Amino acid sequence: MDSVTQILLGSAVGYATLGNKLGRKSLLVGAAFGTLPDLDVLINFGGDVENFVYHRSFSHSLIIQLLLSPIIAWLIAKMYWAKSVSLTRWSVAIFSIMSTHALLDTFTVYGTQLLWPLSHYPFGISSVFIIDPMYSLPLLLAFVALCFARAQPYASKINATALVLSSLYLTWSLSAKWFIDSKIQQALDKQAITFKQFESTPSPFNTLLWRAVATTEQGHYEIYASVFDSVDEVDIRFYKTANHVLDTLGEDQRIALLQNFTKGLYGVYQQDQTYVFSDLRMGLEGFYVFSFEIAKQAESSIKPSDFRQLKKSPST
Repeated sequence: MDSVTQILLGSAVGYATLGNKLGRKSLLVGAAFGTLPDLDVLINFGGDVENFVYHRSFSHSLIIQLLLSPIIAWLIAKMYWAKSVSLTRWSVAIFSIMSTHALLDTFTVYGTQLLWPLSHYPFGISSVFIIDPMYSLPLLLAFVALCFARAQPYASKINATALVLSSLYLTWSLSAKWFIDSKIQQALDKQAITFKQFESTPSPFNTLLWRAVATTEQGHYEIYASVFDSVDEVDIRFYKTANHVLDTLGEDQRIALLQNFTKGLYGVYQQDQTYVFSDLRMGLEGFYVFSFEIAKQAESSIKPSDFRQLKKSPST
C-alpha cells in the first residue's frame, strides 16, 4: 500500500500495543516502524530489474521481522522514555507493526516475499488497489482523534473501531474479487476463450470496477467488469504480443526474474527496433507502470539490451 496508509496502520497498531503505556508517543513509534520496511527502495540491488523484483523481499519477510524485533526492542528499551514498557512487550509491538505492514501489502498485486529467504514467492492477493481511500479513511480519522484525545479508554475504543472497520473493508475486497473472478470466468467460457494465466485487480481507489488480464501464447485479453455488470456486459479485448522473442535471448537471469515475479502475466512489445517487456498486472494497455527494454533488432538478429526500466510505456 501507499506510504501514508502504512504510516496510519503502523500508528494504529502501535497505539493498540503500546498506547496504555506510552500514550501518544506510541503513534510516533508505530509510524516509524510502519515506514521501516519500505526503506528498501533506497537500496540499489544491482539494476532496474533487480530493484523491481527485490523490492518487498527481505524487509517484508515475516521471518526476518520476527528475528529482528527482539534486537530492536532491546536497543529501544535502553532509552529512558521506553523503560516503562517490558522487553517482551516491545518485541511484540515492533513485530506487530512491521508484520501488519507486510501482510497489508499482500492484498495488492505487486508481490510481497513474506517467507524470504526460505521462499522468494511474491504473495499478492490483489484485492485492493495500492491506494484505497475507503481502507485508509478510518485509520486517518482515528489518528487525528488520537492526537487530541486525552482519556486513554476512549482513545482505545476509537483506535480499535478504526482497525475493525479497515479490516472489514479488506474482507469485503476479498468477497468482491471472488464475485468478479466468477463473473469474468463465465464471460470467458461463454466466448470459448482459454488462457494460461489470469489475474484481476481493482481499478484505482475503489473495489467496484475491476481490470483483469488473461494471457495466451499469442497475446493477452484485457478485461473490465464491475460488480454491477451482467456477464454479457463484461468488456473483453485481445492484444497481440511478441513473447516468442524471449526464446531468442538465451537463459538471461533477468528474463527469468521478470517471468517469475510477474507470475507469467507479462507481454513483450516491439517498438520500432526495440523490444519491451511489460508487467501486465499494473497499468492498462498502452500504459504499463513497469516496462523494461530487453532487446534490440540488429540487422537479421535480435540482441539483448541493457534491461533499463522505461520512464513511459511502449506505444502499442
